[in-house]
Amino acid sequence: MTTKKLFLLLTLLALSFTASANDGVYYVNGSHLVPLQENDIAVAREVLTISLDDDGYASVDVLYELDNRGREKTIDMGFEASLPYNSGDEFSPQGIHPRIKDFTVSVNGQALSHRNGVVRGSVDGEPSDFRQLNLKQWHFLGKEAFEDGIYQVTNGRDTISSVAYAYYFKATFKPGKNIVHHTYRYQMSNGVGRAFEVPYWLTPITRWANHQVDDFTLRICANNTAKHFYVLDDALQRAAFKVTSGKGKVRTGVVYDTRHYTEVSLRNATVECHISNFKPEEEISINSADQLYLAKEDPNADIACFYDRAYVTMFFFDERVSYRKFYGREANGLAEQEELEKRIYRNLPYANRGYVFKDARLQRYFSSKWWYMPDEQWQLSDADFQQVDRMYIDEFGK
Repeated sequence: MTTKKLFLLLTLLALSFTASANDGVYYVNGSHLVPLQENDIAVAREVLTISLDDDGYASVDVLYELDNRGREKTIDMGFEASLPYNSGDEFSPQGIHPRIKDFTVSVNGQALSHRNGVVRGSVDGEPSDFRQLNLKQWHFLGKEAFEDGIYQVTNGRDTISSVAYAYYFKATFKPGKNIVHHTYRYQMSNGVGRAFEVPYWLTPITRWANHQVDDFTLRICANNTAKHFYVLDDALQRAAFKVTSGKGKVRTGVVYDTRHYTEVSLRNATVECHISNFKPEEEISINSADQLYLAKEDPNADIACFYDRAYVTMFFFDERVSYRKFYGREANGLAEQEELEKRIYRNLPYANRGYVFKDARLQRYFSSKWWYMPDEQWQLSDADFQQVDRMYIDEFGK
């Protein structure tokens, strides 16, 4: 089987898992906790940690320091989760999102229980009012409409064009400093040209009394794995990212002529940015770097051989690895050229882990790729290889 035919086969196989009638699957967004009543509680500090895992989920850990400037009070709080699109999930009348797991909240060390419901969703920047819909009165305009991402509901007279799932709980705040700890896991979206996409809503945080976060930190982690991604960072006031642990690198650029981005390559590492007096005006999304390749008009965009341990979705690679640069002569026919490319592809799992190749030509090739981070300490091993790693080695090793 030729390299091109193999890539076509893998691409079609991947698309059968990750997309149906459209070019991708949207599962759900991450979001902030919000108060459901007017209050005088301000967000003094927030540390938002998003971990990109190899099981297709993002793990979220949010630590809030809230300042209650008044007397002790108990208020209702909520979390809005948009409905899946193109995923084949059934609608949940109970408001339990099928793509969110392990939802927990604690206030000042006390774990809180929550309930679920179906609400009017946020539209065009207007936030949900979290008023629960009575589904004995409201119903969807057909199962097909729901599966196509058209979430209109009607009571026979009026129509609501956006609905969402909501998580509710009551929280008691003492005067002064209060610590809220919120965790959950949600499935990454994906599709043609993007191995993963992790949308996160920042703007709901402005619903607290000070309409901002006085001290905001965003951390993105790749624990026991490697991830290559980018963030359109105008929403983050183009704050500088820095690697705080592990092996990683960061660079910035401009795409679509005006949109600034930060590109990150991590291996068992954490990158973070810090913003004071943060008042977000738009949302963010952590996107796999293959999408950045598509967004750049430069045909030589340095994302070549995009690789992710978790997925067989779409991967982008050099149109042709230069045989002359590699071997010092032209390929003697297509078979030699394809054999070189197969050699590159089956070594991607090792390069992804920082293996320093004994073959000087392989080492020179991978060293030319920005995402590659050599690790002299890593010994040749497949102990932590994923299914995707083994597929590359097995298929391209033949």
